[in-house]
Amino acid sequence: MRAIWKGSVSFGLVTVPVRLYTATENHDLKFHQVRRSDGSRVRYKKVAEADGEEVPHTEIVKGYDTADGRTVIITEEELAALDSRSAKEISVEKFVPADQIDPLLLDKSYYLEPDRTAVKPYALLREALAATDRMAVVTVSVRTRLSMAVLRVREDVIVMQTMLWPDEVREPAFDVLDEIPEPTPREVAMADLLIESMVDDFEPNDYEDDYHAAVQALVERKLAGGEVQAAPAAKGESDGEVVDLLAALQRSVDRAKAARGERPGATDDGSDSDGEGAPPARTSARKSAKASPAKKAPATKASAKAPARKTAAKRAPRKAG
Repeated sequence: MRAIWKGSVSFGLVTVPVRLYTATENHDLKFHQVRRSDGSRVRYKKVAEADGEEVPHTEIVKGYDTADGRTVIITEEELAALDSRSAKEISVEKFVPADQIDPLLLDKSYYLEPDRTAVKPYALLREALAATDRMAVVTVSVRTRLSMAVLRVREDVIVMQTMLWPDEVREPAFDVLDEIPEPTPREVAMADLLIESMVDDFEPNDYEDDYHAAVQALVERKLAGGEVQAAPAAKGESDGEVVDLLAALQRSVDRAKAARGERPGATDDGSDSDGEGAPPARTSARKSAKASPAKKAPATKASAKAPARKTAAKRAPRKAG
């Protein structure tokens, strides 16, 4: 696992340097949209409403709409500068009984790993939480947003679970519940009996994602039956031509030498790098081109790759200097 955050847990005068790791991962099946007829990918472009032009990622920022219809532009740098508390500290506010934390408020889970120099205070906090059956309510900034969270113990590791803010939890409003009559004592007794007959320990591995397995089986059947096709290449993509890197480098060197007035392809001893003799000088090449118009075709064909060679040619003189 790779740490996504590095900071410290502070409670009282005790500080524990820690690293934060995502404790869960999503195994949902990922589909993408394609055209039914040929499997070509369907993509979405980000366009501006004002003129319909596509907007590059570098030009996209956040905007806040005001009540009167105006827009306030806000940059990532401005948001990052708003942190009013340390973005590298998990600050313990209080310790509360575990049963006071409504599971509905719990959001994402993270493992806390201590630095090797802070194993003892980490273990102290872990044992205190486990022994008292309490959770530590903390505040923390993860990915620039200040959140409430709780610290608890799971298999000798301190786990931090971020929490939703109270106004992010919807209030249930079901009028139909007001019309339900109270169950009779006999009905309650029968329900209790049914529950007792089904009491058992919870084993997460006893359950599986049957939809995930069914979709995988469907894919395997289609593959076995030959129901698969290669999606057509998108317009503008490479046609598969393989560029000879060595040849491209040699052309770049030749262009750099030509720019300095040297013979392209010549080595230090004056011979050609390919052993076939030196090519004509630039002046002779121009005269030959004027005398033989038919030789312009290769030059025109090669011009399609001129931008790539131009970039390399600019770099070569700096390296040589």
